[in-house]
Amino acid sequence: MVRTPLTPEERDRGERLGRLLREARGDRSMADVAAAAGVSAETLRKIETGRAPTPAFFTVAALAEALGLSMDELVARCALAPA
Repeated sequence: MVRTPLTPEERDRGERLGRLLREARGDRSMADVAAAAGVSAETLRKIETGRAPTPAFFTVAALAEALGLSMDELVARCALAPA
């Protein structure tokens, strides 16, 4: 299966998501947050660094819950910035 290349906007949105999760994680270790969310630390690392700009919905939902973020807040803060 060939995956369609991501648009620059999708990459930017993924980077915003990564920054938001990294900021919300604060002093907590990547391993602790990943374990609380039920994902691997490598998955969290890829999302935070933008190497996985389109993570699965349930992965994002689990991370949001582990970090005390609402999905509404994530959507609002990761939406495309006005031009």
